[in-house]
Amino acid sequence: MSSRRRFVHFILIFKELGVLLYLFHHLGIVLLLTHNFLFTCKDEHSPLKAIDFGLSDYVKPDERLNDIVGSAYYVAPEVLHRSYGTEADMWSIGVIAYILLCGSRPFWARTESGIFRAVLKADPSFDEAPWPSLSPDAVDFVKRLLNKDYRKRLTAAQALCHPWLANYHDVKIPLDMIVYKVVKAYICSSSLRKAALGAVAKTLTIPQLAYLREQFTLLGPNKSGFISLQNFKSALTKNSTDAIKDSRVLDYVNMVGSLQYRKFDFEEFCAAAISVHQLEGMEGWEQHARRAYELFEKDGNRPIMIEELASELGLSPSVPVHVVLQDWIRHSDGKLSFLGFVRLLHGVSSRAFQKA
Repeated sequence: MSSRRRFVHFILIFKELGVLLYLFHHLGIVLLLTHNFLFTCKDEHSPLKAIDFGLSDYVKPDERLNDIVGSAYYVAPEVLHRSYGTEADMWSIGVIAYILLCGSRPFWARTESGIFRAVLKADPSFDEAPWPSLSPDAVDFVKRLLNKDYRKRLTAAQALCHPWLANYHDVKIPLDMIVYKVVKAYICSSSLRKAALGAVAKTLTIPQLAYLREQFTLLGPNKSGFISLQNFKSALTKNSTDAIKDSRVLDYVNMVGSLQYRKFDFEEFCAAAISVHQLEGMEGWEQHARRAYELFEKDGNRPIMIEELASELGLSPSVPVHVVLQDWIRHSDGKLSFLGFVRLLHGVSSRAFQKA
């Protein structure tokens, strides 16, 4: 097999893995191992099959598992920290991608404990051959899966929409459950944070907008181009298997229950459905954030007192706001600083400040 054909073959494998992982995560199945996947025969075009879920487990939205299981070479950092979900499987896919593309493991040591230390502390090398000769999209795909911060990793649906996979053969992009989670957070946000996210949405790249357009379309907007809570319910039912309809539909619908009296057009949906953590996991995030801040300066930034900002953020009286928020506001004109803007994008809580 030529190197070109092998490269395309790898892409097709990852598309199949992505589809399978999406289906399993949609069912709530987490912690798949490499030996869960087998080819049916030795033929070049053999389909991929999923088998043997003995160590896999079920997980609900936002639930974290704590048992340390899995092969040392493929285990995600958060598994070793005993708090993980479906994102751990995306790390494992990143390890498989790294091995198939360069022929070596991203983390290696002579002992299992040594491998675990490498997974927690070492960074995989992308400097040695063949990485410099591979496409930027291929490298970006692997890097965004092998991010130690699970919040910054691609979901299965996002992996299928990644340019490295999307450029080879069409694949149907499925409804991404992370949308329900981030939209819920957006709805509960202050008007100031919504304005900040709106500025970020205006700086999104074409691939990022393509993914969001796919998700918006799957939610089935009305003729006027708006979606509501009913769209979230209907889309989940339409894109689910019978098992999911029976056991998991309420878990996800409850996530966006506060959307009951709201409607989104595509522009606001982009602001609501972006994951700031995942944007931070991309190269050039600071420049991206700077561009968004410039737009925010024109459209949404205004002088604000520290007490008013604390109220916007919903901070409790026990938080020493003049201490924790002093860097959030520019002393020259009383407007939100770039640092405050970036922190605001994540959303904050009194508990977070008290921990700090």
